[in-house]
Amino acid sequence: MNAEDHAVRFLCHNDWLYGVLSMPEQAGNRGVVMLVGGPQYRAGSHRQFTLLSRYLASSGIATMRFDYRGMGDSEGDTRNFEDINDDIRCAIDHFIQSVPGMTEVVIWGLCDAASAALFYAWRDSRVTGLVLLNPWVRTESGLAKAHLKHYYFSRLSDNALWKKILTGKVDYIAAARSLINDVSMACFKRAQPRASASLPDRMFDGYSRFKGKVLLILSGDDLTASEFSDLVASNEKWRVLLENQQTQTHTLPGANHTFSTRVWRDKVGRWTKDWLQSW
Repeated sequence: MNAEDHAVRFLCHNDWLYGVLSMPEQAGNRGVVMLVGGPQYRAGSHRQFTLLSRYLASSGIATMRFDYRGMGDSEGDTRNFEDINDDIRCAIDHFIQSVPGMTEVVIWGLCDAASAALFYAWRDSRVTGLVLLNPWVRTESGLAKAHLKHYYFSRLSDNALWKKILTGKVDYIAAARSLINDVSMACFKRAQPRASASLPDRMFDGYSRFKGKVLLILSGDDLTASEFSDLVASNEKWRVLLENQQTQTHTLPGANHTFSTRVWRDKVGRWTKDWLQSW
């Protein structure tokens, strides 16, 4: 199916936001809004968002990607993923107005964009699905545990490390400090202000409130994905939430955080398309 890209712009409060609508010849009633994670803009890492948008559009799924305020070409003050609810709502408003017959939207987000999607989705009945890739759940304690479990143990089998040790090229004091700091962070919780829930707790709240379907995709070689997996494995309420029927999970062995190879990117694209067309 043929598809075309169209430049779009829309207002969010008094700022113009810019994006690209990938439009199929004949769009269905469900489209995809792509959220950008981290310091990225609408093309995504390795142009992943551009290529995925065109792939989905060629399969009959209208897709829109955009820069939220303060990023890329869009106007406004810079903000982080915890403060883009209004940007998402304005994007969905414009997307639905631009695609005749489209009535519902799936939000696709990588890293902290996945976290932002969880904050937003339950508030908007037009959002019926989420595609979450390597959701960002980072806390000091969670990062330290992930380092201990996934970094230090893997380094023990690293020939390059042992070569440095045998030739005296290791800063033992700095290494010891780093290890002690990670053990301290992992084992001893720091007091948190009572009024502010942790990032994982706020994400859990959004996830549990959302009544649509979820496709969860995790990289096999990524610290952020490992932090999320460790959180779920160590927390009963997260395990129950992800075991319910609304969540389908895939793990891509060997893949890094941004699915940087064509093989990994294409796999993510096929999983996304097949899931979107399965319900």
